[in-house]
Amino acid sequence: MNDAKKIIKTDLIVLTGGPGAGKTAVLEMAKKTICEYVTILPEAASIIYGGGFLRLPSLSARTCAQRAIYHVQNELEKLVVSEQKWLLGLCDRGTLDGLAYWPLDEASFWEMNQSSIEKEYAKYKAIIHLRTPNDNFGYNHQNPMRTENSHEARHIDDRIAHIWKNHPDYNVIDSSEDFLTKAQKTLDLITKYRAMCN
Repeated sequence: MNDAKKIIKTDLIVLTGGPGAGKTAVLEMAKKTICEYVTILPEAASIIYGGGFLRLPSLSARTCAQRAIYHVQNELEKLVVSEQKWLLGLCDRGTLDGLAYWPLDEASFWEMNQSSIEKEYAKYKAIIHLRTPNDNFGYNHQNPMRTENSHEARHIDDRIAHIWKNHPDYNVIDSSEDFLTKAQKTLDLITKYRAMCN
């Protein structure tokens, strides 16, 4: 009798977008519909700031925070992959999202993390980018972790798009007047990638 544990390869999917794009809401909906072989990684920034990391406007504070966020995200991903329990890991942002918030030049981001855009891209099966809505499409100002106004949020969202756009499987979900339409398109994509897992 063979009691050897089956090795499961975990594919990572990034759900990204600027502030107010709807990532958290979509992931909450996904929790109710996905199977046991899919797990959701929490947002590293929420872990950091929600845990008491000082959120200050200085250059040193912003740099320290982004370093911490990158490493927490990276370790969360390593944990999920090394556990070999899930076919799909849904990431609430990926390691490259920090580059959109990085206050120094891009070269210093790669040097700090001893990485490259190619190495970071290679970790993820696909990127699903939920675009940030403008005020007309319901930008939400009520999240206490969100400090940006709608204009600043859209600027960050554009930076995120620039960072991820060359990933070989980059998907964009535009905002619409009906958030449920946007959410359903995202859930349909997640279901498609789940079906592709072996």
